[in-house]
Amino acid sequence: MKSATARLGAPRRRREREKLTSRERDVLGLMAEGRTNRAIAQELVISEHTVEKHVTSVMAKLRIPASADDHRRVLAVLTWLDSG
Repeated sequence: MKSATARLGAPRRRREREKLTSRERDVLGLMAEGRTNRAIAQELVISEHTVEKHVTSVMAKLRIPASADDHRRVLAVLTWLDSG
C-alpha cells in the first residue's frame, strides 16, 4: 500500500513528466531499461554529449537536485515508473 505522501506526490510527478519533450521521454525510457549514455546515443542515433544534455534537462524538469546522498538516475527512473 502506498503511503499518503506517495499518493499526494503522484499528481506532481505526472505534471512534471508531462513537461518532458518526446526526446527526453525517449531518453528517460531507455534509462529505465538500464541503458548507459553510450547505448542510448547509439539507439537514438545521437551523440553521447546530446544524451547528457537531455539527461540534465530531464533532471531539471523532474526537479531532481544534485545530491551526494541520492542517485539521480535511479530517482528519475522511479519517477518515470511511478507516473506512467
